[in-house]
Amino acid sequence: MAIELTFEKIGGILEAGCDEAGRGCLAGPVVAAAVLLSEPIPGLNDSKKLNEKNRLRLAAQIKSTSLAYGIGCVFPKRIDEVNILNASIEAMHLALEALRISPEMILVDGNRFKPFKDIPHLCIVKGDTKFQSIAAASILAKTERDQMMKDLDGQFPEYQWAKNKGYPTKDHVESIQKNGICEIHRKSFGIVKSIYQNEPI
Repeated sequence: MAIELTFEKIGGILEAGCDEAGRGCLAGPVVAAAVLLSEPIPGLNDSKKLNEKNRLRLAAQIKSTSLAYGIGCVFPKRIDEVNILNASIEAMHLALEALRISPEMILVDGNRFKPFKDIPHLCIVKGDTKFQSIAAASILAKTERDQMMKDLDGQFPEYQWAKNKGYPTKDHVESIQKNGICEIHRKSFGIVKSIYQNEPI
């Protein structure tokens, strides 16, 4: 029997789970989501532990049943300016700003965050495997970002982003070596930085 994640962390308090997707990519935005669940949803888990079919099914259920959800995106130019940690937190703040209901507590996946307004927050390592609201945010961030990379693949098919989603896979690295970089790549990351740091876009 699957173990269901905790629905409420603090009884009676309106909580928003917050998580991001795309921190380790060579290209594309970092995307965050914030979710206020209205009821437990069976099967929620860290998005990385779910296949695409289940992620999409759960994302639709989260959107249709949650009290509120918000999405925030920070794009490569900004990521290169402020670094990926700060960009990830910025994306989370944008997601929280997009909520139509203000939470009384923010549950954040990981161990780093910056205060958002005057709302208390709690950082939870591996929170997306412990609490439903964070898992829901993980799923929305992942599915939203995956769709963005599929859309970008239509403009830049040479990088195979519909398949690799911008992560440093063998095929993506080989595509960069063959075709160079584009404006969607993060110039401060990995092979993009080491090989093309002096190449104008």
